[in-house]
Amino acid sequence: MSTPETSRFVRLRVELVLEVEDGEAVTGAALQRIAEEGDMPAGERVHAESAVAEDSAEALAYLVDPFSLVGEVPGVELLQASWSSEQIDYDPDSPEWDLDEDDGEDSYDTQDGAERPG
Repeated sequence: MSTPETSRFVRLRVELVLEVEDGEAVTGAALQRIAEEGDMPAGERVHAESAVAEDSAEALAYLVDPFSLVGEVPGVELLQASWSSEQIDYDPDSPEWDLDEDDGEDSYDTQDGAERPG
């Protein structure tokens, strides 16, 4: 009996909904991070500063770093990442936002880390 080979590659999908309670703090932190990046070309810096100053979702996208999420996980190397952010209308009572909907995947409760069927 042979064991089927499994891929060493895993796609981890994470979706977060954040409430921006202090847009100025988020924008300020993003602008500070841009200022600290010494190797950023001047044209790119101007574009990044403009984008984060105009939109807190852009500022969050600049601050959130997928590499830091898995950087210290033993035995893995992040090969590729992409992420985006957008302002949304959010209604926690709407079925559209039900994280327990059955999509065939496992989900994890953020309160206690216990696995729940997805």
